Amino acid sequence: MKFSFRSRRRFFLAVFLILGLVPAAAQAQELPAFPNLSTQGTVEIPSPPPAPVVPFIDLSVRNPQTGQEVAFSLQLLLLLTVLSLAPSIIILMTSFLRISIVLDFVKRALSLQQVPPNQVLLGISLFMTIFIMWPSFETIYNNSLRPLSQGELSVQEAYREAEAPLRLFMYRQMAGRPENIRLFMAMRGLDRPETLADVPTYVLIPAFILNELTIAFKIGILLFVPFIIIDMVVASALMSMGMIMLPPVMISMPFKLILFILVDGWGLLTDQLVRSFA
Repeated sequence: MKFSFRSRRRFFLAVFLILGLVPAAAQAQELPAFPNLSTQGTVEIPSPPPAPVVPFIDLSVRNPQTGQEVAFSLQLLLLLTVLSLAPSIIILMTSFLRISIVLDFVKRALSLQQVPPNQVLLGISLFMTIFIMWPSFETIYNNSLRPLSQGELSVQEAYREAEAPLRLFMYRQMAGRPENIRLFMAMRGLDRPETLADVPTYVLIPAFILNELTIAFKIGILLFVPFIIIDMVVASALMSMGMIMLPPVMISMPFKLILFILVDGWGLLTDQLVRSFA
């Protein structure tokens, strides 16, 4: 019995297919099972995650119905105004002004350009201000902010309670030097005050600012004197040696830094600044 060429080709093709499928099936049966902590694969498309929930904020503006609502709106506006002026209040009505000016004088007296940076000096001034003003801030919180948050005081009463410690602090810094208060009282045409209660706040604040500027500049002059002497000595030595083209600051700055470190300048400066507010 003879097979045609086409029949023989089909026969060999069937044999090759059988020989290829049998080892593959055996290999599939011998595959190990998945580990215990693994998960079976899937071809299903996972459902998309739920859309994020964005809270809806509704701010409605309407006409006030009663006089109480009008008063509340005005109080809220006043509170926002005070919050916007908070940086100026911290700078001008606390010890921040004097400390920041004195530290800047020290930096200039040492002929330092970039060290320490201005941000560092302002940070030091801020935390020293918190340290010095902490009793006043604590009094403001206990007598004004906490009763206001608990509904025990109105906004006007809370303002008066918060104003009193700051007024007392500013007045104490001008004790023995009432010239600035008299100056601003005279400029407003007011009578000579007998007590602190007779001095309006809008007069006390500029008087305190002028007083702080005067004291800060006096301290800065006293800090400049020893470092100016070092500059003069170094400049004279360079001129006597004929080194006119060499900047004296380059030579005097290391000596000024050595002197400042040897006398513990930062410790003495901090101690005297704190004591100046006592």
